[in-house]
Amino acid sequence: MAEEMARPSTGRVSVLCSAAIIAYTFCSGMCVLWKTVVNPRTDDAEIFANFIGIAPVVNGPITKLHIADNQLIKEGDTLFEIDDRPYRYALAQAQSEFKSLNGQIENQRRTIASLNSGVDVAKSVAVSSEAGLSRASASVEQAKADVSNARAAVDKADAELTYAKNNLARLEPLLQRQFVTVDQVDQARTTVDTHSQAARQARSQLALSEAGLTATEAQYRQAQATLTQTRHQVSQASYSVTTLEPLQGQVSGKQAAIDVAQYNLDHCKVVAPFDARVTNLTISHGAYAHAGEQVFTLIDTHVWWAIANFRETQLQHIGTGMEADIYILSRPNVQFRGVVDSVGFGVTPDADLIGRLTPGLPDVQRTLNWVHLASRFPVRVRLLDTDQEFFRLGESAVVVIHGQRSLPAGR
Repeated sequence: MAEEMARPSTGRVSVLCSAAIIAYTFCSGMCVLWKTVVNPRTDDAEIFANFIGIAPVVNGPITKLHIADNQLIKEGDTLFEIDDRPYRYALAQAQSEFKSLNGQIENQRRTIASLNSGVDVAKSVAVSSEAGLSRASASVEQAKADVSNARAAVDKADAELTYAKNNLARLEPLLQRQFVTVDQVDQARTTVDTHSQAARQARSQLALSEAGLTATEAQYRQAQATLTQTRHQVSQASYSVTTLEPLQGQVSGKQAAIDVAQYNLDHCKVVAPFDARVTNLTISHGAYAHAGEQVFTLIDTHVWWAIANFRETQLQHIGTGMEADIYILSRPNVQFRGVVDSVGFGVTPDADLIGRLTPGLPDVQRTLNWVHLASRFPVRVRLLDTDQEFFRLGESAVVVIHGQRSLPAGR
C-alpha cells in the first residue's frame, strides 16, 4: 500500500519539476529576447578615427625628420623639414623685384612732376603769347589809325597848298595893275612854299605811318605764329606726360609673388594640424618629398568611434543620443561608454538581389534564394572615454546599445 501511495506523489513532483523547467526556460528566453530587442548588440564592430595623409606642399629633400612611426604627437609639433634654401632665394628675389618696382614708380612720379612743370611753363608761354598777340592787334589798330590820320593830314596839306597856289595865281596878275602890293604877293608865295613843305611832311608822315602799319602787321603775324607754336608746345608737353597706371598695375602681381614665395617658405616646415598618432612612416632623412604625394598618415586622436553594423531589423530600436557600451577585444574586461552619433542610411546594394545597374536596363539574374539575409547598416557610436593607450584604428569591438537610456544633450 505504501508503494502504491508513493508512486502518484513522485509523478506529481516530476510534472511540477518539468513545468518549472519549462517555465524557467520560457522566462529566460523571453528575457533574452527582450534584452536583444530592446538593447541591440553586435560583435560586428570596429574602432574608427579620422585620419589624413600628410603630403608636403612644396618639393625638396627632407633635411630633418622629427618623428618616429607610431609616435603620439601634439598639435603644432614639427613633423619634418624640407630644404628651404630655394624658397628663401625665391622670396628674396620677389622682394627685390617689388622694391625695384617701387623705385621705378618713385622715379616715374618725379618724371611726371617734371613733365607737368614743363606743361605749366608751356601754358605760361602760351598765355604770354596770347597777351603779345593782343598787344600786336592793338598796335595794328593804332597803326591803322595813324595811317588814317596821316592821310587826312596829307589831304589837308594838299588842300591848303592848292588854295595857296590859287591865291598866288590870282594875286600875281593884280600886281602889274598895282591892285596889290609886292609884299602881298611875296607873302602869298611864302604861304605856297610853307604849304608845299607841309604837304611833303604830311606825305612823309603818311609813309612813316604806313611803314609802321606794315611793321605792326608783321608783328601781329609773328605773334600769331608764336601763339600757334606755344599751343603746339603745350599739346606736345601734355602728351609727353605719362601715367603710373602701367607700373601700379604690376604692384599687385609683385605682392602676390611675395605672398606665394612666403607661403612656400612657410610650408618647408610641416607641423601637426591636430593631436595625432603617426603611422605608416616609410621615409627617412634625406628622402625627396614631392608636393601632393603622401609620405605618412596621421590618426586624429581627438575623437574615437565604434562603427557597429546592425541588422536592419534592429535599427528601429536604435536612435541618436542613446547610451552604449563598447568592449574592445584587446581589453575585453574594460567597459567603455559611448553615445550613438548617427545611424547609417545607405549601403552598397547587393548585386545578387537587384542585379547590376548598367546602361539601358538593370541586369537581374534568374536565381531563387531560399534564405534572405538581413542587410546590415553602420551605426556610429562616439566613445566618451578617449584614453589614447587603449584604442587602435581598426581593432575589433563589441557594441551594446541601451535602447531605454539616452545621454543628456551635449554629451
